[in-house]
Amino acid sequence: MTVKQQPMICNQVLIALGGNVTGQKDSPFEEITDAITQISLSELIVVKQSRAYRTPCFPAGADPDFVNAALLCKSTQSPAAILQILHQIEARAGRERKKRWGPRVIDLDLLAMGDLILPDRTSYLRWAGLPLAAQMQDAPDDLILPHPRLHERAFVLAPLMDIAPEWCHPVLNMTVAEMFAALDPALLADIHPISP
Repeated sequence: MTVKQQPMICNQVLIALGGNVTGQKDSPFEEITDAITQISLSELIVVKQSRAYRTPCFPAGADPDFVNAALLCKSTQSPAAILQILHQIEARAGRERKKRWGPRVIDLDLLAMGDLILPDRTSYLRWAGLPLAAQMQDAPDDLILPHPRLHERAFVLAPLMDIAPEWCHPVLNMTVAEMFAALDPALLADIHPISP
């Protein structure tokens, strides 16, 4: 009898955190700090934590500025299970999904799991190539990994530089450091660390 070996789930997990309004805490920074505590109490093991950054909202000036951070974690959980953990933490903090890219108490994004591409390369490329107008209206039904906007977002790449500059995007074949260096410097002008 032959037993089919199941593929190993990569245990390197990158998570982005962000928020720009308060819920149960006194500031977006405290909301981020509490979310990190909740993540560390879950099945995820926090290996590295970035500094917190103050970043402009998108579109600029529409809402209060954000606080953003990132985590490098390890886990044996599946991507779907990790996403469920993150959504539960968001819900406990009072996150409501009313408006795409609107104000939020906490936003926890599963950015990547090692070199995993989900659901497949073709789907990833379709979502990564969406024009801005479509991005503002459409959201995928399935988990897309790596996050299809990761390489474009200074507010994601700046915290990732603190914790995983060598992580290589499995589709773009660029490290975080290379993606960060490729950003328009204007996108970095209003991003400032607010914690050591």
